[in-house]
Amino acid sequence: MWWRKEYVDLFEEMDRIFEGIERSFPAFPVRGTEQPIYYGVSISTPEGKPEVRTFGNLETAPQEFIHSEEEPFTDVIRDNVKNEVIVTVEMPGVEKKDIKLEATENKIEIKAERGDRKYFKRVELDVEIDPRSTRAKYNNGILEAKAKVVKSATRDFKIKVE
Repeated sequence: MWWRKEYVDLFEEMDRIFEGIERSFPAFPVRGTEQPIYYGVSISTPEGKPEVRTFGNLETAPQEFIHSEEEPFTDVIRDNVKNEVIVTVEMPGVEKKDIKLEATENKIEIKAERGDRKYFKRVELDVEIDPRSTRAKYNNGILEAKAKVVKSATRDFKIKVE
């Protein structure tokens, strides 16, 4: 049939284009691991202001590529009723004893390691917390850390230019 050759030519041309694209991208340096590479974003709109957070084991900065630790999906919620911050982190494949959690007045740092599973996340907070009030629970791969808010971050305000 006359149309077969046109389709074959089309697919051959597409193959050549994709091969050229693949050759134009440099290979990612992998530090002796066979782990998958992933990257994602989480978008939330607390108080009507959009917040974008990234997660994964691939940095956005071109000078850094793959980390040995995975950056887990993380969500930060401010509970104004209870005056606390709730940090939720997805870390499947580890146990409670594998998790190390540290808090300061403006950040919470999470590390976990079990076998080939390694997680790391530093959560910068826009409020000041009491690190001694931080409590955490881990169940079914989900870590939930709660901390009392001591002082809210200064809100943006408009400045009149004279």
